[in-house]
Amino acid sequence: MEFEKIILGIDPGTNNMGIGLLGLQQGKVSIIAMDVLKIDKLPDQALKLKKIFETVLRNIDEFHPDELAIESQFFGKNVQSMLKLGRAQGVAIAAALYRDIPIFEYSPRKIKMAITGKGSASKEQVSAMLQRILNIKDIPDNFDVTDALAVALCHHYQKVPGKTEGSKSYTGWKAFVADNPGRIKKG
Repeated sequence: MEFEKIILGIDPGTNNMGIGLLGLQQGKVSIIAMDVLKIDKLPDQALKLKKIFETVLRNIDEFHPDELAIESQFFGKNVQSMLKLGRAQGVAIAAALYRDIPIFEYSPRKIKMAITGKGSASKEQVSAMLQRILNIKDIPDNFDVTDALAVALCHHYQKVPGKTEGSKSYTGWKAFVADNPGRIKKG
């Protein structure tokens, strides 16, 4: 199938990296591919970064995405974890830059807000909402995959004509559903 646009979503990680590709055709969003790169068994950080770079390049070369959407770092108490995650994110970004793919970063809170209407939503809530929105029959049990799809879908929502960068906030599910009937699949 020929798509008008393909978005590669990345949930960077130093043990697992989520990969999700969405295709857009006539206003409809379809999943092209979703996977998780498991790198926790690799013996050192340099080999993990090499594998991330190669995997992102392979996905770019295979699927030819128009844009890369990636989750930005969040600030935690463990400086070493933040440093490793920043390296993983940087290597994924470098791979996209190497192939001249535009990059867009979104905070975890912004992604959750775009998908569920609630910036503090759990990974389970994001996954369940994606299952409805994207009509996923078998939800992967690895949240890295659904997080990557969520990043790509968040990016799509930011680029929809008529939508502004500053997302509207909602008081709860009822208000979100009332304002977004097309994003909810019934059945």
